[in-house]
Amino acid sequence: MKSWWRKAPEAANDDRLALQAGGAERALRRLEWTVIRRLDGLLQGDYRTLMRGSGLDLADLREYQHHDDVRHIDWNVTARLQTPHVRVFTEDREMSAWFVLDLSRSVDFGSGLKAKREISAGFVGVLARLLTRHGNRVGALVYGRDLEAVIPPRTGRRHVLHLLHAMEKRANQAEAAPTQKGMTRLSDLLASAASLMPRRSTVFVVSDFLSEPGWERPLGQLVQRHEVIAVRLFDPLELELPDLGLVPLRDAETGEQLWVDTHDAGFRQRFARLAAERETTLRDTLARAGVDALELSTSDDLVEAIVRFADLRKRRVRGVAARGGKAMVAA
Repeated sequence: MKSWWRKAPEAANDDRLALQAGGAERALRRLEWTVIRRLDGLLQGDYRTLMRGSGLDLADLREYQHHDDVRHIDWNVTARLQTPHVRVFTEDREMSAWFVLDLSRSVDFGSGLKAKREISAGFVGVLARLLTRHGNRVGALVYGRDLEAVIPPRTGRRHVLHLLHAMEKRANQAEAAPTQKGMTRLSDLLASAASLMPRRSTVFVVSDFLSEPGWERPLGQLVQRHEVIAVRLFDPLELELPDLGLVPLRDAETGEQLWVDTHDAGFRQRFARLAAERETTLRDTLARAGVDALELSTSDDLVEAIVRFADLRKRRVRGVAARGGKAMVAA
């Protein structure tokens, strides 16, 4: 028996996974029938616009942008044109994608039928399945109170189930512990991601970005080596409060609770103004870092959101290619 375990640990792990991940299996099957089948017809092969790689064959030259890897600067062309230019390489067909998952208590919130945590699981399940079906590997970093799990990149449907099961396990732990110590430290998660990913990858940071300040610098460091996409989770009630009278509000992470009078129009206006300012600051921060952002609301249709995002990225890729072509003509 011991020799069998040594020879086939992955097969044994698959058996345990089949027993433990019944909920993950049901969730993935539901996504395959309700979301992925629709995306297959709508994306029509454009899944590659969601994840771009880097290869060894030089394909083009273009002007340097602030989020580019300085190691790709072509110094001969830069000296001749007096403007920094970088080399653009042919993309690898197979690439690794990482999901950096913020599963702290604040993602449990949802004012409608679904919470942010469910939207996160749906997005990860769909993207992971789409990518692994085309030979790409996916991995994940799971953050709750701190970094709780690192799932190395692999391919295949069973691996997607393993990833979803890790998210489900974290949700069960969150239910058992109604509060956590202090605010989310997204900076710790991003710093861990930078140190744990050895090669260039596509990184999806899935979070509501409700965190202690200071995560901007680690995000910038992550962008220097990887292509980073921010998947921002939010609920409409976090942006604007309705008139519900006197209601209790509780901080999902610290457990602190207070009563507020939402019938007060002035209070609702101040809340909406502060929420709008935070939205503007967050979008500006991601834009300065050169990070594409997909905003997922708890009221969104996941299919429409992913198709919209794929279209935006495709247009961005075409814009970069057009600018690169102009640079080649100038050279």
